[in-house]
Amino acid sequence: MKKILFLLMFSFLLTACDSNKKVIENNKNVEKVVKNNKSVAIPIDPSVRIGKLPNGITYYIKNNGKPANKVELRLAINAGSILEDEDQLGLAHFMEHMNFNGTKNFKKNELINYLQSIGVKFGADLNAYTGFDETVYILPIPSDDEEKLEKGFQIIEDWAGGALLDGKDIDEERGVVLEEYRSRRGADSRMLENYLPKMMYGSKYAKRLPIGTEENLKTFKHESLRRFFKDWYRPDLMAVIAVGDVDVDKLEAKIKAHFSKIPAVKNPRKREAFSLENHKETFIAIESDKEAPFSQVQLMYKDYKDSKPAKSVAEYRKSIVKSLFAQMINNRLDELRNGEKPPFVYGFSYHGGTYARNRSAYQSVAGTSADGQLNALNALLEESERAKRYGFKKGELARAKKNVLARLEKSFKNKDKNESRRVVGAYINHFLKETPIPGIAWTFDINKKILPTITLEEVNSVIGNFLHDDNRVIIITGPKKVVTEQQVLDALKTVKTKELKAYEDKEVAASLITNEPTMGKIVGLTKNDTLGTKTFILGNGAKVTYKKTDFKNDEVLFTAFSYGGTSLYSIDELKATSFANGALTDAGVNGYSISDMTKMMSGKIARVRPFIGGLSEGFNGSASPKNLEELFQLVHLYFTALNKDDKAFKSSINKSKSFLGNLLASPNFFFQKEMSDFMNAKNPRYIGFPSPEKYDAADYNLAYAKYKERFADAGDFNFYFVGNIDERKLAEFSMKYIACLPGKNTKESYKVSDFRPIKGNHTKIVNKGKDPKSSVQILYQGETEYNKKEALAFKSLGEILGIKLTQKLREEEGGVYSSRTNGNISKMPYGRYSFSVSFPCAPENVEKLKNIVLQEISKIVKDGPTDEDLSKTKKARILNHKESTKRNRYWLNLIKNVDYMKNDIEDATNFENRVNALTKDDIQKVAKKYLTKGYILGILNPEK
Repeated sequence: MKKILFLLMFSFLLTACDSNKKVIENNKNVEKVVKNNKSVAIPIDPSVRIGKLPNGITYYIKNNGKPANKVELRLAINAGSILEDEDQLGLAHFMEHMNFNGTKNFKKNELINYLQSIGVKFGADLNAYTGFDETVYILPIPSDDEEKLEKGFQIIEDWAGGALLDGKDIDEERGVVLEEYRSRRGADSRMLENYLPKMMYGSKYAKRLPIGTEENLKTFKHESLRRFFKDWYRPDLMAVIAVGDVDVDKLEAKIKAHFSKIPAVKNPRKREAFSLENHKETFIAIESDKEAPFSQVQLMYKDYKDSKPAKSVAEYRKSIVKSLFAQMINNRLDELRNGEKPPFVYGFSYHGGTYARNRSAYQSVAGTSADGQLNALNALLEESERAKRYGFKKGELARAKKNVLARLEKSFKNKDKNESRRVVGAYINHFLKETPIPGIAWTFDINKKILPTITLEEVNSVIGNFLHDDNRVIIITGPKKVVTEQQVLDALKTVKTKELKAYEDKEVAASLITNEPTMGKIVGLTKNDTLGTKTFILGNGAKVTYKKTDFKNDEVLFTAFSYGGTSLYSIDELKATSFANGALTDAGVNGYSISDMTKMMSGKIARVRPFIGGLSEGFNGSASPKNLEELFQLVHLYFTALNKDDKAFKSSINKSKSFLGNLLASPNFFFQKEMSDFMNAKNPRYIGFPSPEKYDAADYNLAYAKYKERFADAGDFNFYFVGNIDERKLAEFSMKYIACLPGKNTKESYKVSDFRPIKGNHTKIVNKGKDPKSSVQILYQGETEYNKKEALAFKSLGEILGIKLTQKLREEEGGVYSSRTNGNISKMPYGRYSFSVSFPCAPENVEKLKNIVLQEISKIVKDGPTDEDLSKTKKARILNHKESTKRNRYWLNLIKNVDYMKNDIEDATNFENRVNALTKDDIQKVAKKYLTKGYILGILNPEK
């Protein structure tokens, strides 16, 4: 009977495909399809045009109108560090750098300079990455200007085959790459190098980390890099991807014009596919490093054979079964994490890829306290064993299926609203890994048809193929060795015979609300035509402001605030509650635990998170339009029915303490703590960096009482919604769940502390860490009267200096991999300015690079910025703003801050004019005013 039912259900998933593939048709003999289901091909999304040029270059093209007037270009190369010869360690990545550093049509520094001139930022927009098996170049380009579009294709053509690789340029770039290598050094990298040979046993993956070795980066011969380029940068290993607001035919014509002329390589070097060796042993790697901030346990049950991409519906169906299994076991691990005595800070299991492209593994990972690794290992082993012995419950499977469909439905509804940068990745993976690209319409439809046919027996059988005693690796890392190999082996053996109880799946209520609220009233309605918003005035005094948009079909974003926050707490109250506030909501609401709430929200997309900040309290959240009522219910319950549960609170505190663990052993975390302590030494309300002692001293009773106090008056709150809003439902839910809440007309504000952070000239030097690397921070700060024109100029000053420092510190000196600059003038809680510059570098270069920064600041103070740098900054800001205005998040923040920060409504409509009106004199004035009063210098050096 089950087989007949399965066949009947399976018949619904038959869909038409093109004639080049064996197809499924609704009227096809079902039994034949099931028996020969390998012939049922996963289709390719018809909206994607895929082609191949005579020289072997593959291309993917898709018209996508979001954002408007922009196209995302990618060059994917099926070559990475795994292909390096012994004299080429790190050169796949080095080659990536050289493509930004001199090509046939863009000599040294011209490429970055040109792109900045049209508003494309280096790092934030223009970028690339190198992995074991691939190198991918990233270029977003404006498409509303033919010259810019043409230049974009010229750039990726040069990346494909026009690198100059001049010897002088190679040697000058060594410093930048070595600084990137230096910046990545630390406890994690040292431990990785030790356990990677066991994790990737018997393979080149254990010996080809993309960053390479310091020795080879310093000493490799120019010819080694040129040989890598010659061997692997060739048409048959390349794909060009173009997705954006341009006609597909036009994009195809440009690809053909630019890339057809690259000659195919005769007698190319074989592009090998590398794999792993199987091993009978269980490899155990227990690595420790005193600077490791976190502790972790990882189990890997590696597959015996290389994985192959899913190409048939039958193979796709298997992947759905595995994803259901992963969701269900992770739900159980979440319950453990949220239990009274959590065995780990976080834990999850899945079957998926490893560093080796073609080899997958069943993997379980947990983050632990420094002393909790063995406990976490046992918990992971036991949950997998429990699933193997007893399987899952019907309720678990039903909830997992609902969640899968809910996520897919959201993606399907937003299918025409996705930004191009979120689309290109699928086509890169199709080229590199042959992962299917059927499109969300097919995926959603096929899941609706397949999911009902998947049985509990199928999902329960999955783990039997995952767990085995060989080809297994256990990796334990942390600041100290607290687990022995014998203890790990004992745990692996013991779990097989240990008495374990079957999982109990308790039924939960269908609704979060147990007592229907009394409906309140809307007593007024106002409109703002400039912002396109409407505001309900509720009977209790609360205000609900909303803006209906069409940016996403399945998204509503939400935030709310009321002034006050912890600024209204006494110093003693503040210090007693600050490390308790984050744990309050872990108790759940209305008598339901966090685990209960997760089950009840299965198949529903709605999220709400209360907060108590320094100046206000409120909520952040989001929902699918059809689950907007659940969002309102959660808001109502967080106002009225937050649980008080000592066990849940203690569990949350213990997880926080475990996460904190060895954090201050990390030089970077320690440096930030020391700088913060230094600048707030006289601040009576300064809470400081968390510590186990501070968590232990957290006063739950007081924190809970203060929470109830802060959320006692809903009439003092402003609520904001942006997205695909049903106005009638929004009004109904506002009356039902918010207007009924107590309104006391308190109209509180926040209190401003008398303390002001230090300003002027100060120096703090911190010695921490054994790696030969330093960090430098330069900070100008103080009080000022807020002025929106100055604020705009000051922000632009930060971006202008950033352009200069990329040129000076990175390109000319080769002294840094990256630097950060930021200028900000704020009005809350009082007028203040902050301008920061930070960068990592070699200890011996600290003084020289610091002085270069100060010289560049002095030049702007004396002469103002160059016309070129000001123009670059203006174009980048305007381009970014145009794209932001088509996102719900932008509008949510804007309409909130009209009230919260008392911002000028007109700023929403004249931003571009304000930016264009900025002059060199405006920038010079704020530089003179704010960057000539001394600075705070912080330096992190390694221990002597």
